Amino acid sequence: MKKALVLLAIACLLGFLGFKVNSKVKEVKAKSESNSQKRGATSVAVEVAPVRRATVREIGRFTGSLIPRSSFVVAPKIAGRLERLTVDTGDSVANGQLVAELEDEEYIQQVQQARAELAVANASVAECKSALEVSNKELSRIQTLRDKKMASESELDETRSRQIAADAKYKVALAEVNRREAALKAAEVRLSYARIHVSWPDADGSRVVGERFVDEGEMLRANDPIVSVLDNSIMTALLDVIERDYSKIRIGQTAKVTTDAHSNMEFKGTVVRIAPLLRETSRQAQIQVEIPNVDNLLKPGMFVRSEIEFDRHEDVLVVPVASVVRREGLYGVFAADREASQASFVPVSIGITEADLAEIREPALSGYVITLGQHLLEDGASISLPNERDSNVSAPSRSEVGSATGGRS
Repeated sequence: MKKALVLLAIACLLGFLGFKVNSKVKEVKAKSESNSQKRGATSVAVEVAPVRRATVREIGRFTGSLIPRSSFVVAPKIAGRLERLTVDTGDSVANGQLVAELEDEEYIQQVQQARAELAVANASVAECKSALEVSNKELSRIQTLRDKKMASESELDETRSRQIAADAKYKVALAEVNRREAALKAAEVRLSYARIHVSWPDADGSRVVGERFVDEGEMLRANDPIVSVLDNSIMTALLDVIERDYSKIRIGQTAKVTTDAHSNMEFKGTVVRIAPLLRETSRQAQIQVEIPNVDNLLKPGMFVRSEIEFDRHEDVLVVPVASVVRREGLYGVFAADREASQASFVPVSIGITEADLAEIREPALSGYVITLGQHLLEDGASISLPNERDSNVSAPSRSEVGSATGGRS
């Protein structure tokens, strides 16, 4: 009996201890869940910026190189030794100016020979003409005698044959004169080729020597380059345009051009040509922008950067680009309710993006949007803002008062 009572006491003690342990575990678990809920309700520190109105532009930025409006290479049409070069790199040249002379003694001799051969041909013409006149008179005399029955038919035929031969010889002599005259003209043209001039269709204005390729005394073949001549009065920028921007380019658009050589200056140009195709390897098309080179600061071969304005929207709603996020396939911003310390996700339609500003087409926002910390937020999350005295957030204008709201799409 005593043993049974001891066992009963031990069982009661163990049950009491188990109850205490179970209660303690439940208390710890409840406290843990409470702390977890408190942690979940902790506010997210964020930074905000006001929604405002501004002008935004859609700008295409391109790079390329400068080429002169026109350029050509001066080369001889005949072979010879370069005897004199009258221009050098950087020299200004006028239309029709003499720039080089080749050794011309051989060509002078060819002209003199052609003149002598022409003189011989002219003498032959005179001789043939005289013989033809004699032959004509003889034919007339024999014809008269034949009419009087004083000459035979065979004598008349023989005389007529000599007259025809003399006439043919005279015509051959005239043709030879024409051939010799042509040979003389050809020789004179070749002689003129020894004096090399520059010329271009536009009679006004001067051009500049871009590069010299030879020195005096060199033996040149026909078409060997001597100098290059450039027209730098108007420069052409060759720019590569990607496929996305190709459809936005129009003839007559204004382009702003800058160079590394004159980084503090801007040059204005105009789109004058658009390539009708895109290169398959790069998916780019080439456009040409003409730039007046009034002060001659731009040079061929310079690397240039160009900006072309495609569109402009004035006085539209804008937010910082940093505030735009993507949630569940939608672009939007987190609007900050400063009084309730709460963030709400507002889907938006984005228009033009320029630098750090994004145009909001719809809905009509106002107030503030979150620009930092939004990646930690969900719709309806609690937020905390820095003290007004320590923040850079400026008070919104009258049109910006209130929390940012808008209909959801």
